[in-house]
Amino acid sequence: MSNLTLVSHPLCPYVQRAAIALTEKGVSFERIMIDLAAKPEWFKAISPLGKVPLLRVARAGRDDAILFESAVICEYIEETQAGTKLHPADPIERAQHRAWIEFASSILGDIYAIETTPDAALFERRREMLAEKFTRMESVLDAGPFFAGARFSLVDAAFGPAFRYFDILDGIADLGILANKPKVMAWRRALAERPSVRSAVAVDYPARLWQFLEKQDSHLRTLMQPSPVFSAAAVPTSRNRGEPGAASSGSIAAGA
Repeated sequence: MSNLTLVSHPLCPYVQRAAIALTEKGVSFERIMIDLAAKPEWFKAISPLGKVPLLRVARAGRDDAILFESAVICEYIEETQAGTKLHPADPIERAQHRAWIEFASSILGDIYAIETTPDAALFERRREMLAEKFTRMESVLDAGPFFAGARFSLVDAAFGPAFRYFDILDGIADLGILANKPKVMAWRRALAERPSVRSAVAVDYPARLWQFLEKQDSHLRTLMQPSPVFSAAAVPTSRNRGEPGAASSGSIAAGA
């Protein structure tokens, strides 16, 4: 049994960051899914902010340690686990990478607004903001295939979950957010093909996300057409590893 347990939600992009980092390191870990709409008592007792991810670290002869906030968890994984380094060795480059991870978090905030706002004008402003942010990314990317060239990093772990949203958004409307950005698109494709990024979510992730979007009283919802592919029937109700709380609902806002 692993001494690391990642407390998760099926849709949370911040959970995905931690899962990607653990997988890139080749670390064995357990994963528990919870329903953030009906948080179990054991989760409330150990999560100061009521958010995922949490990383529970078993310690011999001592109480388990609980880590929260995805950035903290990923830094802990980088500092304590063997395997490929996910941060640059140079202090300046490492600090720059951390800054771009924060930039990725701001992109997730814009995506959440696009998913949930009922205001068409705000929707358009956030769409424009996202397009501008990815234009900035186009200007800083080099030859690829990843953010720092040939080496996969924690910046890639942060952007992989963000790009995943566009697999669904692109099927709803032509938002033009990633248009005319060949380096960004090549990066998106490289991350989509990365085994750690692919395995960070379950196979029913697209159906779950579609179901979440259908429930929103949002401008985006008015652009959506019924999808037999992503029907509610495609989303199973299940409990993971005997822990309380089925994973059934949640959003970007539920993680950090």
